[in-house]
Amino acid sequence: MGRFENLRRETNTNTYKEINLAKLNAGDPYYDFLIHTLGSKDSIEVDSLAGDASARRYYRVNQNNESYVLMSWDPFPDEASYPFLNVLHHFAAHDVHVPKVIAVRKSEGFVLLEDLGDLTLERKFWESQNPEHSYEYYEKTIDELIKMHYACTADKTPDKQAFKIEFNTERLLWEMNYAREHLLEKFLHLSFDNTESKIIEKNFTHICDRLHREPKFIAHRDYHSRNVMIKAGKVRIIDFQDARLGAVQYDLVSLFRDSYVDLQENLAKKLTDYYLLKRKEHIKTPVNRDQFDLIFELQSVQRCLKACGSFASFYNTRQDTRYLKYIRGTLKRVKGALLYFPEYAELTDLLVSRGLFEKEIKVV
Repeated sequence: MGRFENLRRETNTNTYKEINLAKLNAGDPYYDFLIHTLGSKDSIEVDSLAGDASARRYYRVNQNNESYVLMSWDPFPDEASYPFLNVLHHFAAHDVHVPKVIAVRKSEGFVLLEDLGDLTLERKFWESQNPEHSYEYYEKTIDELIKMHYACTADKTPDKQAFKIEFNTERLLWEMNYAREHLLEKFLHLSFDNTESKIIEKNFTHICDRLHREPKFIAHRDYHSRNVMIKAGKVRIIDFQDARLGAVQYDLVSLFRDSYVDLQENLAKKLTDYYLLKRKEHIKTPVNRDQFDLIFELQSVQRCLKACGSFASFYNTRQDTRYLKYIRGTLKRVKGALLYFPEYAELTDLLVSRGLFEKEIKVV
């Protein structure tokens, strides 16, 4: 799940709470940094923002009607070794719309960023009475993805963080096994005998190996509607620090089979057409559309199951119930995608027989 997404202060009713700013005072750990960067403390107000399970902390900083976001983490020796800033600079160099960096203090782990506000692509989608009304923002989101996949991948300048990790068989399989552990076993309390475990292991490994053999480009890794902000009519991309090499379908599944919105298949197909049209500006080799779509479905099995595992893990590890409501709909997408692959019928039959796709998900 996204780290930066929590700046939106999601609630279960999908509303946004008021900002509760407090005057900056000398006891705040970021006091010296903000004074040095922004000036007089009398005009600076700070609001602590909801964070995630990591060590990062976020604050909204206001000064004379201007606002910023302060990110606090561990000290780091230089920006090149800090994944967030390394990827940010890589993306920004190719005109990917990411937050502007206002100031950095490496010795204390502070990064002051442009405030992108609270309007996400998810919120835009649900506020539109007709899903078609958000289509232009999805096209803009694809435009940013094209830059990441092709212009950023073509940049072979040394020490780019996004080239250091890839979605290989091992990493893809880790995500699927994470879903097995947290969703199937710990949350749904399913158990498997040796024969059933071998079926799962064999099919999971085969799926991941097929995906690993696909051409690799820089993937955002968590490219869903909560990690796309809309400011002044432009989309801005956040939560990109885990960017890595992978099949382009990983990001497309994240966006088109997004757990947080109900993007209709006809719109997803239209957007895929748009993506492939824009791709031609960078790669002239024609795409085998049937194969492209098949890998999209295969990636849907892997990516959507992984998302369900994450939702379950939030509950298992910290009793966070906010994401349980997304499991049922996302599992339906896993089942629908599996039906494209008769070669995985043994896995599908096992999961169906254990009631995975029909089990009631109790949302507390």
